[in-house]
Amino acid sequence: MNGFETAVLALADALRTRGWRMATAESCTGGLIAATCTSVAGSSDWFERGYVSYSNEAKVEALGVDAALIAAHGAVSEAVARAMAEGALARSRAELAVAVTGIAGPGGAVPGKPVGTVWFGLAQRGASTFTECRLFGGDRGAVREQTVQCALDLLHDATRR
Repeated sequence: MNGFETAVLALADALRTRGWRMATAESCTGGLIAATCTSVAGSSDWFERGYVSYSNEAKVEALGVDAALIAAHGAVSEAVARAMAEGALARSRAELAVAVTGIAGPGGAVPGKPVGTVWFGLAQRGASTFTECRLFGGDRGAVREQTVQCALDLLHDATRR
């Protein structure tokens, strides 16, 4: 089991209690959130599907992100995180979807978006989409791990509303 077991089990209990399922739309984590969630037995009760949309083309084709948003704001942006989360929700049977897009490093930084910049989107049926930007420290692995933990926390917080 990974180091996220406690967070995943708490999330699983909260989703089961509400009869909800979740979906993921991941870029910088390359499927780690989905893998973390599905590492526990019985996750098919509450994990509906995951999208790994690493390239801009995948964001457009799989999630319906408008290419103009990416061109205007960049893939690592609030607008794209929001569109990814909303796209995952619209294309699934889930009640809740989390999206992440960021710069895990060591390269990829641009002015105003240093390595460790990650945008989160959280879409829930019947609610406004939440977005948040975090700046994580450490190497590529550390940025990705912190992103997974934050995503799990955001999902769990959403089940408490």
